[in-house]
Amino acid sequence: MIVNEHIEDYIDSLDRDLPDELDRLEKWALDNKVPIIRKSMQALLRFLLKERKPEKILEIGAAIGFSTLFLEHYAPLADITTMEKVEMRLVHLRENIKDHPNIRLIEGDASDKLKELSLNHTAGYDFIFLDAAKGQYMSFLEDIRKLIKKGGILVTDNVLLEGSIAESKFSIERRDRTIHKRMREYLYELTHCEDFETVVLPVGDGAALSYFLGGT
Repeated sequence: MIVNEHIEDYIDSLDRDLPDELDRLEKWALDNKVPIIRKSMQALLRFLLKERKPEKILEIGAAIGFSTLFLEHYAPLADITTMEKVEMRLVHLRENIKDHPNIRLIEGDASDKLKELSLNHTAGYDFIFLDAAKGQYMSFLEDIRKLIKKGGILVTDNVLLEGSIAESKFSIERRDRTIHKRMREYLYELTHCEDFETVVLPVGDGAALSYFLGGT
């Protein structure tokens, strides 16, 4: 746990109830062990969406669509583009968003699809939510820079790797060292480059909030 379990449980207990559709989907995901955004991340996203009122959202990594529908609910006027590549999740995702015409689904590997979007000069996203393969975050960043609007917000989930990000690589299981190294590189780039202003928060499994200042 990144935050004391009792503190996290108390904070989660303060969260408001979800709308019925999201509540049903959250319970289904938890029952079927499908990873979705945690309560603390839900609260952070809800706050940001209401404060920012984005018009154009890009989600990288949709799973079964819980976070996609969450984004839509709290930014009802936004056009949303979401990406997912795992077929077993896409089966449910397609069904869950089929009656939501303002959500556009792009199926396939995000590395390829982000490049296609940037090459097609599809830009101007004022809110990007990154919750995909953690080992690939750094490789996504160049295209994210091309797609995000100046003044836009990039929210990156799961950046603290259950707290192991703070450990020496020698204390990490060998199979996890590549992700550990790549995530450290990603966080260093976000917090030291000149085109993002970033804060890393111990929310859920760690969240990075990055304000895009524009290209250098």
